[in-house]
Amino acid sequence: MAVLLCGGLFAVSALNSGGTDLRPGRYTDLPALVRLESRQYDALRDRVTRLTEEVAALTGSVDNDQVKQLRAEARALEGPAGLVEQTGPGMTVVLTDAPAEIAESSQQDPNRLVVHQQDIQAVVNAMWKAGATAVTIQGQRVVSTTGIKCIGNSVQLQGVPYSQPYTISAIGDPQALATAIADDDYLQLYRSDAAEPDIAVGWQADVETAITAPAYDGLLDITYAQPLTAAG
Repeated sequence: MAVLLCGGLFAVSALNSGGTDLRPGRYTDLPALVRLESRQYDALRDRVTRLTEEVAALTGSVDNDQVKQLRAEARALEGPAGLVEQTGPGMTVVLTDAPAEIAESSQQDPNRLVVHQQDIQAVVNAMWKAGATAVTIQGQRVVSTTGIKCIGNSVQLQGVPYSQPYTISAIGDPQALATAIADDDYLQLYRSDAAEPDIAVGWQADVETAITAPAYDGLLDITYAQPLTAAG
């Protein structure tokens, strides 16, 4: 009986795994993992783009006045929603972890030696406060549903993990952007750490004459959790 049960468990495991390891080891090559997941995301994004174009073509072929009116209203909202490419002057900020040689010898709290999601978010918030009309992180357009989350020593943006350096660009009045960033209390602390020789997190801010913010091409639906209801 025991032999039969073991054989059954092996068969179930084989079917569930689909030929893969049910308990894979930890990834030790994070950059390679980031590149793999980014390629997978790019493939899915391309598929979404193709399907969206097909839907748009089918919708455009509908000869109905109400549909045409709704499509015109939707197009008017595409710009403010970040769905249209935008180009203009602005500012770019680049954040990086402390150099490896400093991280290995520093006596500081290790958390102060790396870039966190709140550091990126502080830059983005300062840019919006300065009146930025478009913001990108790692070249990806930031919209109202964009989420920034730390995963290990990488940052996940719109479901895609990115490793440092983190490049944040904004289109807007360069002087207003520079002032808002300089006056931000949180970023003043970050820049203070950047100036400390035994911390030396990276900080670079440059005025740009022309920044291109691509149109957001990700999913537009908002996904949220549903509370469980007690069984009646």
